[in-house]
Amino acid sequence: MSNQNDKLKQLKTSSMDRRLSIAKASLLAGTRWAASNATTMFSSDAEKEKKRKKAMKEQADYLVSEIGKLKGSIVKIGQMMALYGEHFLPEEITQALNTLNNQTIALAWPAIKQHLEQQLGSKLHDLTIDHEPLGTASLAQVHRATRKSDGLEIVLKIQYPGVADAIDSDMSLFKNMLKLTRIVPQTREFDQWFDEVREMLHREVNYEIEAATTRRFADRLKDDPRYVVPHIIDDYCTDQILCMTFERGVPINSPVMLSLPQERRNQLGEASLEIAVREIFEWGEMQTDPNFGNYLVRLGNGVDNKDKIVLLDFGAIRQFDEHLLSVARNLIQAGYHHNIDEMINAMTGYEFFDSIPQSIKPDMAKVFLLATEAFSTTTNNPDLPEGVMDEQQRYDWKKSQLHSRVMQRASKSMASRYFSVPPKEFMFISRKFIGAYTFMTVIDAKTNVRKMVEKFL
Repeated sequence: MSNQNDKLKQLKTSSMDRRLSIAKASLLAGTRWAASNATTMFSSDAEKEKKRKKAMKEQADYLVSEIGKLKGSIVKIGQMMALYGEHFLPEEITQALNTLNNQTIALAWPAIKQHLEQQLGSKLHDLTIDHEPLGTASLAQVHRATRKSDGLEIVLKIQYPGVADAIDSDMSLFKNMLKLTRIVPQTREFDQWFDEVREMLHREVNYEIEAATTRRFADRLKDDPRYVVPHIIDDYCTDQILCMTFERGVPINSPVMLSLPQERRNQLGEASLEIAVREIFEWGEMQTDPNFGNYLVRLGNGVDNKDKIVLLDFGAIRQFDEHLLSVARNLIQAGYHHNIDEMINAMTGYEFFDSIPQSIKPDMAKVFLLATEAFSTTTNNPDLPEGVMDEQQRYDWKKSQLHSRVMQRASKSMASRYFSVPPKEFMFISRKFIGAYTFMTVIDAKTNVRKMVEKFL
């Protein structure tokens, strides 16, 4: 946690302040970019490419450093572009945007206290609140508290003042910045993706929706001892404060996780992926932010007290229509059978797939078959790398290096140009599964994925 001297005393919430900051940064970056292009006019192709990459990295790093000073939705936009932008952004851009996750400076306690007084009024006296935040993000920060009357431990997710009202203007600012700097191609697909980000941000700052979603998932999982969902405490909820019970656990990437016996890690891995499978096949809505900060693990004793996954954040829930869900289920089923003809047939009835020439689909189907490799079996998939699946059909995620293999195959595929900006819905679904895959890789789990999906097929 940063010390008090590192904290922001106030936010730049006025549209004029934010507009001037971004305009200045954009114009400077755009000028630098044009100048760097001019200096390569008489260089060789190889030298031009080298200088282009270097200049792009410098401009991206500069812009990101300026964005990081503003907080609010403009930072969140950058973070989401880092998360989903690997399909359509240059590598130098996504690398720079990824650093935004490390630039979440806290808002100082006096400003937070003033905001709490405005939101909670006299109810604030019911609580003893830690002045140091448990965590900070682009849209909010979280403070631990205790209710004086009964000692109940809670957390307050406190939305930064003014960020909800700034979303639309921030989106326009960010889009203008991209145009001025000319580092991202402006296409119809990119506009559609940008509109989706706008909708997601408006949903994410709506704490009434998040509270209802948290209750919905808590009800679904209440009888499953593998999961913990915080309880919403209505007394201290407002449109800019979400209050819930404090839930203990250790981070996914904590060293203690790898010290657990293999079987316990396997069970945690299965639980993490089963959530994604049930979201697609059963619930029709998905937590689309795979950030590890949204999860904890509450360790049991390995005997009668199970290890549990603590699900912390339901702000990035995305609901999908039945048509899209049917397509996604068919793709998974084709992967389960590891059948290329079935995979090609699954890629129909959806605008993105229907726009692809039939001659390209077999090549794209091979990418999807690789991505769903863990759903197949040694008996139907002769392409499984040696040693990644044991006799109990448990898939070794760490050994498989599946994500990097999929990205390599996709980049070399004849269909790669059709992935320039994939459908926004598929980006969200794929990122969720990549998050679950990464979860299992980090804890070195071996899981039987087929067993999870076969009851739905």
